[in-house]
Amino acid sequence: MEDNPDKKDPSLEIEISDDDILEAMKDISGYLDITPADLKELYKLTYRHAHDRIMKSVKARDIMTREVVTVRRTTPLMEVAEIMGSRGISGVPVLEDNGALAGVISGKDFLASMGAKENMNFMSVIAECIKCGGCVTVAISGKKAEDLMKAPAITVDEGTTAADIAGIFSARKINRVPVTDSHGRLVGIVSRADIVRASTIRLRA
Repeated sequence: MEDNPDKKDPSLEIEISDDDILEAMKDISGYLDITPADLKELYKLTYRHAHDRIMKSVKARDIMTREVVTVRRTTPLMEVAEIMGSRGISGVPVLEDNGALAGVISGKDFLASMGAKENMNFMSVIAECIKCGGCVTVAISGKKAEDLMKAPAITVDEGTTAADIAGIFSARKINRVPVTDSHGRLVGIVSRADIVRASTIRLRA
């Protein structure tokens, strides 16, 4: 999705706490005689503890894009493709008329519908066009967003931690997740790029 210039930069300079150091020292077995190798190992473990702590403290509300490009169930697929192309985005949430989240549609959904069943890439579509001697987009011509979207969408709420969202991305093999309120209305979206930025931390002694 698009970067939000007003969004708070989640790349954080984190002060190393005494607890981080103590927890890191506990991870080193035996007598602690500080050598360059020991110090390097201690720093690595301290960084890990600090990283884990911040990833559990950063919430979806802190890193999500609030102004999300969306389409409706009845939006023609041609218009969906034009919106995604012009905005340089790889997926959009699909909304009901009342604003509730209905599903999500991505570039992979377009590719899959046009014959890219295995590799899921643009060249697979080109190969299919050449093989069939025609345009494979004919199969989805005249259809709407609701005909191609994935539903129900995988969602999180504003209080979901960055660590949990990263786990969802890994387990479900997705690149973005809509953030919804208690009524199922879309309030934002978190992408893999948001998680990467949130996990980019600088330790300060």
